[in-house]
Amino acid sequence: MIVVVGDLVTDVLVAHGGPIEPGTDTEAAISVGGGGQAANTAAWLAHAGRAVTLVAAVGDDLAGRERVAELTAAGVRCAVRAHPGAVTGSVVVLAGPTERTMITDRGAALLLDPGDVRAAIESSGATHLHLSGYPLLHDGSRPAGLAALAAAAKLGLTTSVDAASAAPLRAAGPEAFLAWVRGCDVLLCNADEADVLAGVAPAQEQARRLTAHARNVVVKQGAAGATWVSADGAGHTVAPDPVAMKDPTGAGDAFAAGLLTAWCTGNTPEAALKIATTLGAKAVTAIGARPRR
Repeated sequence: MIVVVGDLVTDVLVAHGGPIEPGTDTEAAISVGGGGQAANTAAWLAHAGRAVTLVAAVGDDLAGRERVAELTAAGVRCAVRAHPGAVTGSVVVLAGPTERTMITDRGAALLLDPGDVRAAIESSGATHLHLSGYPLLHDGSRPAGLAALAAAAKLGLTTSVDAASAAPLRAAGPEAFLAWVRGCDVLLCNADEADVLAGVAPAQEQARRLTAHARNVVVKQGAAGATWVSADGAGHTVAPDPVAMKDPTGAGDAFAAGLLTAWCTGNTPEAALKIATTLGAKAVTAIGARPRR
């Protein structure tokens, strides 16, 4: 069992084939469905056949009920509190051919409760905690993120943390974030997040620097693949086979799910990277952040 802690929100996905034209119309395909880094990772873990529990917070509203129902149907066990009077978070995702931009209202996700997190982890029977970085990057939800790491340490769970997003990382401060996650077993970050946390450098050097804070560090580089460096200095880089990209949304979440599926069952870092890059590549070939049912 893997327990995942973080956001469950509604994604309004705007998939546009070219540049957005300010002040006028831009043709796009628009869809509405479940999102949130933690929720997406949980969905991909279930898709990969792993038992998984998601711990999150939503509003006591139609959107919250729909988001939980989607995940339950996908095979995710949901330890999700619906907060009366709060609105389920939502994200407008502007997804272009090679990049995506997110406009975010975290809503009830900021109400994630430390007590709920501790209780869910303690009762889950999990052997691994995966924490989305988003709870740590906002004052309202930070106590819950820290509670997740503390509960995992108390119970002897292995841990992984996804660095989440470059802009809020800069706002929170890289030194503070690295202090919060110090000692985790695996730290995942994409190229932009690695620049914030480790400074601009080749991926292998960035990962090596960050092993001062985490036992293993993975730097994702999109189509160029990913690099894993362990505290003992061992490093591996794996690139995926080329695929036709339709939408990069959720690719990092699928990557994390593939990595954890492999690593938590005893695979080597190199094997885990191969499975992770394959699942991440699969994600970009379809529109949306979740696996197709």
